[in-house]
Amino acid sequence: MSYKKKLIEVALPLQAISKEAAREKSIRHGHPSTLHLWWARRPLAAARAVLWASLVDDPSAHPDRFPTEEDQAAERQRLFDILTELVKWKNTNNQDILGRAKAEIVKSCDGELPNILDPFCGGGTIPLEAQRLGLPAYGGDLNPVAVLISKAMVEIPPRFAGMPPVNPESRQRLTSESWEGARGLAEDIRYYGQWMRDRAFEKIGHLYPKAELPNNSAGAQGRRGAGAQGRRGAGAQGRRGAGAQGRRGAGAQGRRGAGAQGRRGATVIAWIWARTVQSPDPAWDGHVPLVRSWVLRKRPKKPIVWVEPRIDRSIQTISYEIMEGGSPASGTIKRAVGTCIATGSVIPNSYIRDQGQKGRMKTQLIAVVAEGNRQRIYLPPSTTSLPDVNVPGNVPSIRLSTHPQYMSVPPYGMTHSDDLFTDRQLVALTTFSDLLDRLRPIVAGHARNASLIEDGIRLRDGGSGTVAYAEAVLTYLAFVVDKLADRNSLLCSWDTGKEHHRNTFARQALSMAWAFVEANPFSSSTGNWKGQVTWVAKVLECLPSQGSAEILQRNARARIQSVPISVVSTDPPYYDNVPFADISDFFYVWMRHNLSDIWPDELSTVVTPKTEELVADAKRYGTRQAAQQYFEKGMGGVLKETAKAQNSDFPFSIFYAFKQAETKRGTTVSTGWETFLQALHDSGLTVTRTWPMRTELANRLRASRSAALASSIVIVCRPRPPDAPMATRGELLAALRSELPSALRLLREQAIAPVDMAQSMIGPGMAIFSRYSRVLEADGTAMPVRSALALINQILEETLSEEETEFDYETRWALTWYQQYGAEAGPYGDAETLSQAKNTSVSGVVKAGIATSEGGRVQLIPSSNLDHYNPKTDPNPKVWKISQHLLAGLERSEAEAAALLREVGPGYGDHARQLAYLLYQTADRQGWTQEAVAYNTLVTVWPTLTELAARPVTEQASLLES
Repeated sequence: MSYKKKLIEVALPLQAISKEAAREKSIRHGHPSTLHLWWARRPLAAARAVLWASLVDDPSAHPDRFPTEEDQAAERQRLFDILTELVKWKNTNNQDILGRAKAEIVKSCDGELPNILDPFCGGGTIPLEAQRLGLPAYGGDLNPVAVLISKAMVEIPPRFAGMPPVNPESRQRLTSESWEGARGLAEDIRYYGQWMRDRAFEKIGHLYPKAELPNNSAGAQGRRGAGAQGRRGAGAQGRRGAGAQGRRGAGAQGRRGAGAQGRRGATVIAWIWARTVQSPDPAWDGHVPLVRSWVLRKRPKKPIVWVEPRIDRSIQTISYEIMEGGSPASGTIKRAVGTCIATGSVIPNSYIRDQGQKGRMKTQLIAVVAEGNRQRIYLPPSTTSLPDVNVPGNVPSIRLSTHPQYMSVPPYGMTHSDDLFTDRQLVALTTFSDLLDRLRPIVAGHARNASLIEDGIRLRDGGSGTVAYAEAVLTYLAFVVDKLADRNSLLCSWDTGKEHHRNTFARQALSMAWAFVEANPFSSSTGNWKGQVTWVAKVLECLPSQGSAEILQRNARARIQSVPISVVSTDPPYYDNVPFADISDFFYVWMRHNLSDIWPDELSTVVTPKTEELVADAKRYGTRQAAQQYFEKGMGGVLKETAKAQNSDFPFSIFYAFKQAETKRGTTVSTGWETFLQALHDSGLTVTRTWPMRTELANRLRASRSAALASSIVIVCRPRPPDAPMATRGELLAALRSELPSALRLLREQAIAPVDMAQSMIGPGMAIFSRYSRVLEADGTAMPVRSALALINQILEETLSEEETEFDYETRWALTWYQQYGAEAGPYGDAETLSQAKNTSVSGVVKAGIATSEGGRVQLIPSSNLDHYNPKTDPNPKVWKISQHLLAGLERSEAEAAALLREVGPGYGDHARQLAYLLYQTADRQGWTQEAVAYNTLVTVWPTLTELAARPVTEQASLLES
């Protein structure tokens, strides 16, 4: 089967792609991830790059136009230049750059644009980027939350593109202003979001009183003392929680303060509550707090601010005051085991759980955070008086999953979704939800006045008139309710470094927060309603809002069958990773409450579908074996459908995350990774390339120094020809030995980090293995993927070891010595024996500045002991010495390492980088983490060092001086 190779099957500017993918994590306003929370989204830059490179021809596909390798390299660089600009966030909607990128797609596709399909679309990244590139986009997902998020990104905006806002305020000031894209819809979201905020404040604003503070209050220091806990301590947990504040104490002002005079009010940002349980020690008759840390602020160049619990043993009460400076007390709970703050008695986790399940866990206000003049003001609980709250009867509620790994709250009595909120939070969420119904006819009326067509067609049926427009506005504002729930549950905690509260899903789980934060939706700080409205509106302004797109709630196989000829690019479930169906119920219960009339099909079930979710979850399927079989069967079926439906002119691309390795019988394996590759092979697909995509890029020394694997691997596949031959184990080995060395060299040219090399080599290795219909072992059985991966790793090790012959004798000695002794000293006799085998001497390696020899012990000189090095004065430079000095220089500055690289030249430089790969392999294998990170960093920043080294000498000098 012949086909034109696409760029992704030959080369990619990985550094540029990874750099932009990493940068997206610092981009908030306008980024699609801020429309609505969805987990494990792929970066837009990575998805855009993969799609574009999957459609654009590699120059090698046109030997008539690019006959030589030099011609192909030049053309490839031209394509790289386009792609490098295309993936930048600032160019997301740059029509000139998008136009150039689209022209290349049209040229490579002979004018016929293919359908792009993501059958596991999740948060909608891949359909969105397909739409941005002007391609017909199709997506599907089983989870209704994911489906509605994707619809809101790619289906709805194009229907109202270019339309001005309909609200009367904006229409009064309409001029010739351009309303391109969904900017008009975004403007209406702001207007109607403000309308909801105003109506909600009229109804429930009194539930969020201001805090009283003295006129001289500044920054952290507020009043001391606060409501006494213990026998009078605070309402019950969850729906029964956080209401009744202890009414005892007023306390003295300041740390040594002077009474409360001249009080003024300050808007509260957050109330910080501690969970409490009755002390199991009979010596204390009352509740005690469970707090992991008492710290409220811990920032550089600022004094620490913390809560000091004050224990009055005479009346057995606990009060709280705010302290600045000094040393905070230790927390009272660690790893779910508590300590009674009054008696020191241990509070077992089993006791805490029992109290929660019996409804006896309570809450106590311990601090108040108010808005100050460009700062936070920390106050004791006595500065605010909270009114009683009556929870309405229309609160939606569903039973939560009890998955032990991702749902840590049910064992503490929070078994239903409404248990995750305080009474006041439930009142706020239901109030905003009820306003959506009141808003619908108002928006429809304004749309009618703005001359939108009154066709009566609903949004779900493809409408774009008055009815559909009102439903679109309500859909986005219902997302704001979801975002408010994420920012306002009793699982939100306080971030002492950033001085704001974390959202519920700070990680992919519903995790217990012992001290939780209740935010004020009417403040102007983190977690407020208006801020969430702004996030949604900014996303709408940045969406492409063009072309066609269709997102359906289907399982993956059904969705593939519904778009029979397509280019599939997807980010499938990762074996036994998080079952999103369990945690997404947190949002689904509110979505269904607010949008079931607008999206009745997607929101027809009481909870999100769980049975068909394609994840190897042992909890759900009983045993690990049953879960693995379910995943293998399901994923195999999806991949077989893909092989049949895939447009044969293009490759199939898959984003696949790493599964943590496990050791079995001395062999390191990755069940999820191997299971997926086995399913690929069995479905009739052959792997043509694998690319590591990093979203935590350490290409600057001051960036994250980590030897962690790339965030995900992009696997590029083609259908295997039906007439593919069989092969023996020996034939496979011969092919691997013949082809993998050149693949290794190419990957190095692409600046693949050492930590990613083994996974990156899976691509060319599996391309060889999967080109055969079967590879037969000596006993006639078919070789499994696990055995093939072992052979690929074996050849990789052989290839790396053979490269040792390219080094000087002293470097070969040092490499072998490092493999045996690492940074430790070894016997002189061993060093002498090794030196004879390597055609050198111990005195030679000592003279070369590679090792020391004292008292019968020989030791490599660590890079941390090396000073500045001038290779021009070294009569016989050694690769080992250069590599160690590069490490030492990099530790001081990139400029110094780049200056050394410039002085030694590309020949020695390439050998030093080559050696760094080998040293990383050794350090990683031996578990020398710090050294592995150092060598990985050296290779990872190599493109930066090369770029700096190419600058003029005068510029190098100025960099060093700075």
